Amino acid sequence: MNIAFFLYPKQDVVCLTLQNTLRQTLEKMEYHRFTAVPILSEDGKYVATVTEGDLLWFMKHRSDVSFETAHRFSLSEVPLRITNKPVRIDADMEDLIGLIKNQNFVPVIDDMDKFIGIVRRSDVIEYCAQQIFFQKA
Repeated sequence: MNIAFFLYPKQDVVCLTLQNTLRQTLEKMEYHRFTAVPILSEDGKYVATVTEGDLLWFMKHRSDVSFETAHRFSLSEVPLRITNKPVRIDADMEDLIGLIKNQNFVPVIDDMDKFIGIVRRSDVIEYCAQQIFFQKA
């Protein structure tokens, strides 16, 4: 099976850049109810993933950060604890499964390292469950 089957396309993914402010990041994550969001470069390449935990630890360790001052800090100032590795669109399912067991989603890049979307762990689990239950019937 090709991982493109699971691709949730870029235009449907909430993404940020390192230039986004801490406040913009918090508001976007709250509005969409996401715990992690991909960060892209200005030219559309996958950079990293920011998580709620990253934001909380940053705010905890900086006495000058509050929700009222969050607009003064850019996402580039927030240390990211976890490295979510991307997978290439032509990767095999073994590569995808190896990553998705530890990540809520896996960023997908093309052959020029441009971000083209994500594969959500929930979609892979749902597909696998359908295959298991379908084969039992």
